[in-house]
Amino acid sequence: MSRAATMAAFVADLAGHLDRAGRPLNFMEVCGTHTVSACRGGIHSLVPKGVRLLSGPGCPVCVTAQCYIDALIDLGRRDGVILATYGDLVRVTGSGGSLERARSEGAAVEIVSSSLEAVDLAVHNPAREVVFAAIGFETTAPATAVAVEMAATLDLRNFSAMCCHKLVLPAMRALLVDPDVKIDGFLCPGHVSVIIGADAYREVVDHHGRPCVVAGFDPLMIMEGIVALAAQAAGGRAELVNLYPSVVSAGGNPAALELLDRVFEPADSIWRALGTIPASGLELRPEYRRFDAFSRFGLTLPEERDISGCRCGEVITGKAEPAECGLFGKSCTPVEPVGPCMVSSEGACRAWYRYRRAEVVS
Repeated sequence: MSRAATMAAFVADLAGHLDRAGRPLNFMEVCGTHTVSACRGGIHSLVPKGVRLLSGPGCPVCVTAQCYIDALIDLGRRDGVILATYGDLVRVTGSGGSLERARSEGAAVEIVSSSLEAVDLAVHNPAREVVFAAIGFETTAPATAVAVEMAATLDLRNFSAMCCHKLVLPAMRALLVDPDVKIDGFLCPGHVSVIIGADAYREVVDHHGRPCVVAGFDPLMIMEGIVALAAQAAGGRAELVNLYPSVVSAGGNPAALELLDRVFEPADSIWRALGTIPASGLELRPEYRRFDAFSRFGLTLPEERDISGCRCGEVITGKAEPAECGLFGKSCTPVEPVGPCMVSSEGACRAWYRYRRAEVVS
């Protein structure tokens, strides 16, 4: 069967499940990569009107709280500090500008493609303090752990990490107890699931009664996942289904999980729009605390502030679609982004602007 015929069959199955459910169905794709792929593949135009796809808090840059961005900018402006960061983060606006602006004004902000590049910066700049902006979910946290262990092995005194790593499951639980968010099932993230394993979502199924489907990123895989969610919703079932077994195992990656447990411990963390969620982040264990930038520089996070007019927080919690923001496509574009959802390559607003703008403004 051709791809077009397979997609048509999926669409017909989805319409049938929606009809049996007898009500609208809301499914959240937790992962930003799923959001981008769904927009690029035209999934939104194929699903029946009664099926709504909600963007979730799966974009690392988007969920990073404003106060953390402000603290990074403050640190990046300090004399003797080199701030190493992934590229998406430099254009995110804080209350006092962005890291990109700080760099244009003389701050030593270096874009790196890996955590070990940050370690290498510290090795080659012994007179400077090198701080790695460590953001991301369970997917990127192991790389930070490797960098910290490498710094310990080399006995680097000028390397530290400003950790803002997040854990997916606490955010999913927080959304499920939010009365303003209606979720009938989760399309679980593929990349994170490689690390934590499909079985990690069983508590969402067993304790919260929501279907969870792990799916790949091809549009056909995404649609297959949506159909699987709709079949369960229509039948009043909540099950865990792994449609990505070639990549995602039940138990995840044991080596990566052991590494995370060796270097990090759970900690309360501030999320954009979701506030402080208990045990939803990672901080360095006491034996590695000397590499913690917060401790080394005596940093405290400033007060959390919203960006005026920006609805990014509502977008990443499924409460609003990008086109419902008054800034979308006007004062907020990929060239001149206002909120992180338009900055990040995994941001819902950027994906909508690139692939759905003509559709949503017509």
